[in-house]
Amino acid sequence: MVGIRAYSAYVPWYRLGKGTVGWASSGERPVAGHDEDSITMAVAAAVDCLAGLDRSSVDGLYFASTSSPYQEKLAAATVAAALDLREDVVLRDITGSLRAGTMALLTAADAVRSGGKQVLVVAADVRVAISGSDLERSVGDGAVAFLVADSDLVAALEDSYSVYDEIYDVWRANGDSTLRSWEDRFSFDEGYLRLLPRAVSQLLTRNGLSPEDLSRAVLYAPDVRRLREAATQLGFDSKAKVEDPLFSAVGNAGAAFTPMMLVSALEKVEPGERMVVGDYGGGADALLLTVQPAAAGVPRRLGAYLESKEVLPDYRSYAQWRGLIEVAQGRRRPPPPVPSASALFRERRKNISFIGVKCRNCGEPQYPPQRVCSFCHCKDDFDEYRFSDRRATLFTYTLDYVGSSLNPPLVVGMVDFEGGGRAMLELTDRRIDRLRVGMPLQMTFRRLYSTEGFHNYYWKCMPPRL
Repeated sequence: MVGIRAYSAYVPWYRLGKGTVGWASSGERPVAGHDEDSITMAVAAAVDCLAGLDRSSVDGLYFASTSSPYQEKLAAATVAAALDLREDVVLRDITGSLRAGTMALLTAADAVRSGGKQVLVVAADVRVAISGSDLERSVGDGAVAFLVADSDLVAALEDSYSVYDEIYDVWRANGDSTLRSWEDRFSFDEGYLRLLPRAVSQLLTRNGLSPEDLSRAVLYAPDVRRLREAATQLGFDSKAKVEDPLFSAVGNAGAAFTPMMLVSALEKVEPGERMVVGDYGGGADALLLTVQPAAAGVPRRLGAYLESKEVLPDYRSYAQWRGLIEVAQGRRRPPPPVPSASALFRERRKNISFIGVKCRNCGEPQYPPQRVCSFCHCKDDFDEYRFSDRRATLFTYTLDYVGSSLNPPLVVGMVDFEGGGRAMLELTDRRIDRLRVGMPLQMTFRRLYSTEGFHNYYWKCMPPRL
């Protein structure tokens, strides 16, 4: 039996909402911060998903996104390195469709059936639409992660069914920075309302099931009205059976949209319940799941992410983060350093995996890696030590109001790690009036800067959100 062993979701801290000047919508929309993208959000979701589990037992990682920071480079490799996975894990980038998340989930299930033990699936998207458009008000940013395995399951994948068709409804061509869409009536009638119900109904028919046999339906939808139409067409007349699409709290998060609804559903169902998942994008995927007894002990995290938020004061900040407008970033703005592929390669363990050392003689962890112990002065007698999953406290900090930052002021702190070790790191997703010496912190994988086609990633720290 193959299915989901562990899962988690990640919702960015920042929001466009009622308090945002220039945002004309009654609902909230989570937006990736100035230092976030689909890779960093995927890492955040994966860290939560793997909490308490042995990372060395992961045999594969599939990264699903329509907004990978690279058009030609394996993004899954960056995610795997940030998670400090084994070097022999099987990696895949799955993209090009809004249902890339369920595509990756089904592909991972096939891999496990074929002999793989555990495959980590991460889906993340940063969705950018034309400023002021209806589409901009409906999309959001976020990420999910699932650990697909053949034992200790939270939900078993019983069957699946897929259909496709060639249609332009929502798309983004090479070189486009924003989404495009066709006339709504055509997109809904000839695309969504024709294909998604077909996939779901065929799956139920093949398994001899009716809507009455299921406790919940997790259905992709472009809006509330079309969700009701699709649910009615399928025979799910009870609103209680149809999972909340989180339109007012998250919005359509692309490849992570339907998988995030699945996470929301898994946090509410009871062992023994059956559910159907319907995803859409250039066709449709339908999945039949049965909740297992292990689901009763899984932590509920999505709600905490939705409650932990900071509403942006103005739309201009968001537009600047997405490159829609250019705004001065401070009086002292040195040019970004010219990156070196060879230097990035040499320091990948230190910077991407955030690996330090632990002295074999005195047991003190230290970062960055070094040859001579700062405490007992032994030389070349260390073991590798991962700091990225360690909690920390703020020893001291400084605020820089004139330095270069897309979210001023720049906050740099000296951080003490639980169990030993100290590092100087940037603080992100923070409120200046809440900074305190001694406050708890957690690590978060972020982007430092981008230049000449390089995205330079590193670890920062932030106040805990869970």
